[in-house]
Amino acid sequence: MGIEVITLLIVASLFTLMAVGVPLGASTLLVSISAALLSFGAPGLILVSSNVVHVFEKYTLVAVPFFVFMANILERGGIARDLFDSMAILGGRMKGGVAVQTVFVSVILAAMSGIVGGEIVLLGLIALPQMFRLGYDRKLSIGTIAASGSLATLIPPSVVLIVYGSEAGVSVKDLFSAGFLPGFLLASLYVAYILIRTRLNPSLGPAYDAPEAYLPLPKRVKYLKGLILPFLLIGGVLGSIYTGLATVTESAALGATGSVLIAWLRGEMSMKGLREGLWATVITTGSIVWLIVGAVSLVGIYNILGGTSFIKGLLTGMDVAPIVVILIMMAIIMLLGTFMDWIAIVFITVPVFAPVVVNLGYDPVWFGVLFAMNIQIYMLSPPFGPACFYLKSVAPKDVTLQEIFAAVLPFIGLQLIGLTLVIIFPEIALWLPSLGK
Repeated sequence: MGIEVITLLIVASLFTLMAVGVPLGASTLLVSISAALLSFGAPGLILVSSNVVHVFEKYTLVAVPFFVFMANILERGGIARDLFDSMAILGGRMKGGVAVQTVFVSVILAAMSGIVGGEIVLLGLIALPQMFRLGYDRKLSIGTIAASGSLATLIPPSVVLIVYGSEAGVSVKDLFSAGFLPGFLLASLYVAYILIRTRLNPSLGPAYDAPEAYLPLPKRVKYLKGLILPFLLIGGVLGSIYTGLATVTESAALGATGSVLIAWLRGEMSMKGLREGLWATVITTGSIVWLIVGAVSLVGIYNILGGTSFIKGLLTGMDVAPIVVILIMMAIIMLLGTFMDWIAIVFITVPVFAPVVVNLGYDPVWFGVLFAMNIQIYMLSPPFGPACFYLKSVAPKDVTLQEIFAAVLPFIGLQLIGLTLVIIFPEIALWLPSLGK
């Protein structure tokens, strides 16, 4: 049986299993075991297990549960609440100021945790009711939270970049450096969009009405104490990475410990909160592990059958400009995002795409940033759009999923603009990593 037929059978089997409701991790694992047994008999099971063991030997992946735990503790420690209040007061009476401050808070939260779900839930609980109370336009409020909360896919210490670096064999430190400017570029586009919309129609974003917001700027500065602990945590985690004092995994452990210490110093760390944080980490990490097991086993068997070489040859053999191949790969990522979780997309596509990117003469660090930006678009895009479902889980009952999907459409357009700029001007991603070489 030719590899072309095998490829079609694998894709058809995956679609069929997911269509009848089989979870993605179980679907990929079932297809990989079936392919191994049909191709190699019982010894094929050894091939499946060896592929999985090989992935879990990667030390960098240990950082993932640490960052997940850090996000869960920050969620329960009241840090995001104080952070939002401080930034809103700093914004004063500016039209659209609360939405703008929400973007800034999102950047800070992203730099503390690297986890999208927890960040959107926090903002949905803290910022969304505030904007609704002030009379902000519903779509502008909803879109701002969903889009800015998704910045954690790109801004270090992004878990997406950690997993990509592990699979692509690329320095996570370089990926973190490369993600900074594109992340701030997207945040700047969001802020510009909010300010333009509220300038053209001030009723879309009324000013913050807290008494402190009426104070002169020098007096408002004293309310910024909510920023001190978050910046200390960010400095400890990212500073230890960039100065070479610790690896990414060691820095993640430092961040996890620091988040518990900060919550304790604030008097908001209890044994109940710690147990809840640990349990939420186990649940999240467990789901990630099953997705990894299924995706890695499938890619491993497909590679043994000659599938990876087939896809590489197909991509590199196209009689088109190299940049067109890059665009095709990104289109594939976007297509997979309509029915797959991001972790599965990483483990299925990166082992195939990364060598092709290098063969075409492109920097895999640059492609890693493009990959993360694609994942960010996938976070908002219907019908899957995880960010939209996260927000729906904590939004007021009158906020429908259809309303959320409609609200994020302008921000998806802004994400596409940012992605296009990084494609046209790779230096946006590669300038900071080049400074360390």
